[in-house]
Amino acid sequence: MCSTCGCGGSDVRVEAHAEGHDHAPDGHAHGHDPVPGVVEIETALLAKNDHLARHNRAWLADRNIVALNLMSSPGSGKTSLLRRTIAELAATKPIAVIEGDQETRIDAERIRDTGAPVVQINTGAGCHLDADMLARGLVELRPQENSLVFVENVGNLVCPALFDLGEAAKVVVVSVTEGEDKPLKYPYMFSVADVVVINKIDLLPYVDVRLDSLMAHCRAVNAGVEVLPLSVTTGEGMAAWRDWLLTSQPTGAVPARAPVDSPVV
Repeated sequence: MCSTCGCGGSDVRVEAHAEGHDHAPDGHAHGHDPVPGVVEIETALLAKNDHLARHNRAWLADRNIVALNLMSSPGSGKTSLLRRTIAELAATKPIAVIEGDQETRIDAERIRDTGAPVVQINTGAGCHLDADMLARGLVELRPQENSLVFVENVGNLVCPALFDLGEAAKVVVVSVTEGEDKPLKYPYMFSVADVVVINKIDLLPYVDVRLDSLMAHCRAVNAGVEVLPLSVTTGEGMAAWRDWLLTSQPTGAVPARAPVDSPVV
C-alpha cells in the first residue's frame, strides 16, 4: 500500500504508539523519524504487490513484450508523447497502451484515435496503478508477442514510484513548465527512473527554467539516468526518444521461473 497517503486497501492496519498524538487534519502522518507517536503502516500489501509484479514480468518476458511505466505529474504531456510515438513507430513495432486515470476515458479515447489497442483503468480515489491492475489490464488488452506496451500511470509524482508493476523500465516525464526543481522536491520518483523525458522544450524561451540545471538536478538524484529533452509539439528531440525505445531493449529483471500462462495470480 502507499506509504505516503495510506491508499490501496481496506486491510491496512495503522498503529499509533503514543496516546494523544495529533495527526495532520488530512489524516496523513507527516515526518519520517522513528520517534514515539509516528504512524507505522503495514507493509504486507507492498509484498503482495511485488509478488504480482514478478509474475507480470515473467508473463511479459515469455512473450517478448516490453512494458514501460510512464509516470509524471498531471499535464506533463504523457498522452501527447504517446500519440506522437505511436504515429512514428506504428509501422516499425506493434504498440498497445494501458491508460490509468482516476476517472473518465478521455485519454484512452485520444489513444484509440491513433489506431493502437488501448485499455482504460480507472482507479477512483486511488492515486497510482499497481501490479494487480496491470495484470487485469493485460488480460483485457491481449498485447501481441514482440510488442511494446506503454502503461500511462495516474498523474502523481509520489505514489506511482513506490509500486513495481512488472515493467521493463520506468520513464518519468517532466515538462519545463513545471520548473527545474521537481527532481529535488520529488527525489524518489526521479531516483527510480531509467529515463527522464523533459518535454515542452519549445517553451523554454517563455519560462524561467534553465535546461542544463533541470538535467543536472535529474542526475543529482540519479547519476546513471538517461535524460532526453524533447518537444512533442515541434518534434525536436523525438529521434533520441525513438532510438532509446528501439535500441535500448529494456527487459527488466526476470527471475528464473516456469512459463507463465496468465498475468493474473
